[in-house]
Amino acid sequence: MNKDQKNDAIELLKSKFSQYSNFYVTNTESLTVAQVNDLRKVCFDKQVEMKVAKNTLIRKALESLDSEKYAGVFDSLHGVTALMFSDSPKEPALIISAFRKANGKLEKPVLKAAFVADEVFVGDNQLTALTNIKTKNELIGEVIGLLQSPAKRVIAALLEKGKKEEAGVEAPAAE
Repeated sequence: MNKDQKNDAIELLKSKFSQYSNFYVTNTESLTVAQVNDLRKVCFDKQVEMKVAKNTLIRKALESLDSEKYAGVFDSLHGVTALMFSDSPKEPALIISAFRKANGKLEKPVLKAAFVADEVFVGDNQLTALTNIKTKNELIGEVIGLLQSPAKRVIAALLEKGKKEEAGVEAPAAE
């Protein structure tokens, strides 16, 4: 790879890091070509971009954007690295978990680090926590549900009271 190609790769990575607020750093070493292709297909289907890049290029791209912000990711840049970019904070974690289960309890891809909403999660042991993160839409739905619940109870009580009053008014009139 010549210097111009490296600079192009760094610029591409910088644009991806700027475009997405969530990215996962994974190790796909020891996966077969067919398995990597399957993983790429699943990522594509779920609107997750997967890129394989050299660790030094990833590091340079992150450092040029904000070295303090991404400092927690730097220790994870070793070995074979595949990046997963997503708008959803948990979709890559779900993909990794499902891929492992579908391929006979594989231990790969390994989560080296994840950068989710300005927080760094380091290590494969964080995968379960990342699959349980609530997306913005899920949180909004829960808040709306919580806000609607008391209103629904009040409306139901008023309707019930109205039915009782109607029944009470109609009964004497019938006699």
